[in-house]
Amino acid sequence: MYLPKSFEPPDTSTLQQFLRAHSFGVLVTVTSHGLDGNHLPFVFDPEPSPYGTLRGHVARANPIWRECENGPDALAIFQGPDSFISPSWYPAKQETGAVVPTWNYIVVHAHGIVRVIQDAGWLRAHVGALTDRHEASREVPWAVSDAPADYIEKMVGAIVGIELPISRLIGKWKLSQNRSERDRAGVVDGLLREGSESASRMAGLVKGALDNR
Repeated sequence: MYLPKSFEPPDTSTLQQFLRAHSFGVLVTVTSHGLDGNHLPFVFDPEPSPYGTLRGHVARANPIWRECENGPDALAIFQGPDSFISPSWYPAKQETGAVVPTWNYIVVHAHGIVRVIQDAGWLRAHVGALTDRHEASREVPWAVSDAPADYIEKMVGAIVGIELPISRLIGKWKLSQNRSERDRAGVVDGLLREGSESASRMAGLVKGALDNR
C-alpha cells in the first residue's frame, strides 16, 4: 500500500483498536484460479505480540479453505469511514484556484500466513466469541447456548476455521493532513454541511487530526 508519511497512523495500538471496531474485512488470497477475495467477520486477539491474530470462518462449501490448506500468504483488508473532499471547501481555492478533489479514508491491511482449522472445539469457541462480541450491547443478548445443542453441532460442522497470525500490520489515515490548517478547517466545515452520517464521521476524524497536530 502506498503510504506517504503524512498519512501514517499514530501507532500499532491505534491499528489494533481499529481491528476491534471494524471487524468485517476482506481476506485476499492467491489461489489456483488467481486472486480471490472473501468477505468475513473476524475476531481480533492481541496475542501473540506485537500485532495479534485474526480468527474467522467460512462455509465448508466454500472452496477457499481447501486452497488455503498449504498455508498461503494472505492479506486481510479492513475499511473505516471515507468521504469525497470537494476543493471548493479549501480557502486556497479563492486565493490561487490551484486545488483538486480528493478522497479521505481510513484503511488497515493485515498480512500473514493462513491456517485452516477444522477442530470442532476451536470452531465452537470461535463462534461463541464472535457472537458474544456483537451481542454484548443488546438488552437481551443471544448466546450460542440458546440454540439446541444438536443444531449448533450441525452448524459448526458446516464451517471451517480461518486463522491469520499477523506478521505485518499497516494502516493509512488519509485525513487531509497534507493541507494547511485553514484548508483542513474548511474540510471539517464542508463535511458537516454535507450532513450525511459518513461525512459527519469523517469531519470528526479530520478535526481530531487537526487538534492533535
